[in-house]
Amino acid sequence: MRTVVVGDVHGCAGELETLLESVAFAEGDRLVMVGDLVARGPDSRGVLALVRKVGGRSVLGNHEAKLLAWRERGGPVRPVHAVVAEALSDEDWAMLGAMPLWIDLPEHGARVVHAGVLPGVPVEQTPREALLTMRTLDPQGRWSDSRDGGALWGSLYREPLHVVFGHHAREDMQLWPFATGLDTGCVYGGRLSALVLGEGQPVPGGESTRESTVNVRAARGYYGS
Repeated sequence: MRTVVVGDVHGCAGELETLLESVAFAEGDRLVMVGDLVARGPDSRGVLALVRKVGGRSVLGNHEAKLLAWRERGGPVRPVHAVVAEALSDEDWAMLGAMPLWIDLPEHGARVVHAGVLPGVPVEQTPREALLTMRTLDPQGRWSDSRDGGALWGSLYREPLHVVFGHHAREDMQLWPFATGLDTGCVYGGRLSALVLGEGQPVPGGESTRESTVNVRAARGYYGS
């Protein structure tokens, strides 16, 4: 059984389908998503349906969290989320509501989160918003969603449990020794990337991880960066 971990899809259902075809995803394989399946792209419902069809799982992304917060509390919502909220079925909402903040893959020595973790802090004690939105850490260890808030958190992470994440769209993957970032900006016209691990295979770490990745080009840019 292989494990296929896919970066931020953001409603790009066609690209997700192409990626699964590229890795020859088959019965017995396991699909794990890093969150942000929805919003900004053309077919959020199609993404959710495809992930359900193949029995995939996803951690909660910040865009799913925004939709769930709106549904629970109401109030103003950004147009990009309002369009998705109006289209979702009860089955879709249930799927979003069941997404955990992290998924552990012990056979691969890995943990999947949406945005990041705080080095040295147990995941159970990590602020929810950090798991959903962090990109950087300053010299005092304060996390931020800002691209300019300090060092990329993965560059400072040195713990044996390898973390696979998304959220921070970049032209290339983040290939750190103990963390791998898979968001390569598909919805902006970049690529959709996946980490493909054989049964029991640990994440290689660093540049060696590239040999275990597959990516497909977006058909076009769907949302301004």
